[in-house]
Amino acid sequence: MIIHTQLNDGTPVCIRQVGKGDEQLLKDGIARLSAQSRYLRFFSGMREAPPQVIKALVTVDGHDHIAWGALRSDLPETPALGVVHAFRDKDDPDTAEFSVAVIDEYHGRGLARLLSAVLLLDCQREGLEQLAVNILPENRPALTLARSLGAHHTALEAGVSEFEIDIAAALASLRAEADVPGLAAIFDKFERDTG
Repeated sequence: MIIHTQLNDGTPVCIRQVGKGDEQLLKDGIARLSAQSRYLRFFSGMREAPPQVIKALVTVDGHDHIAWGALRSDLPETPALGVVHAFRDKDDPDTAEFSVAVIDEYHGRGLARLLSAVLLLDCQREGLEQLAVNILPENRPALTLARSLGAHHTALEAGVSEFEIDIAAALASLRAEADVPGLAAIFDKFERDTG
């Protein structure tokens, strides 16, 4: 499935499932993250992700590992702008670990929210009920996003805050956001393709 939508400022984006052929796009995207963003996402300031991490991030089966990426669709090189992942918990198959990363120059433009909506819809389709997310306390944008999705704080372990997000409740909250034009295209596309 490919979803054409737009950021809050009208920038056109294409959101599609991540696959094995996206290794270079993922590497390039991680390299474009600031050191601070890499630290907040990976809890490490690495400039490049190790090959085994890249391989894990592009080994997507659409059930136990769900991943979507956003590309800038109006530029010929269609650079990667962000990616979102859900890894199903082997011990709790109704739950998946959730993460999102957006290139710094696209922060604050609604992309994390669009990617989260796509992921939540796909997770619901795959029978997941909740997402677990680990966030460093200094990562204010991630905390704001998680709370806007109804996240509940469950623990603080080794300096990392742990949250749970109820997928159905988060989707209901996103559907109610009439002032985010890019969300409508996402809900419409999923309803047409899965309805």
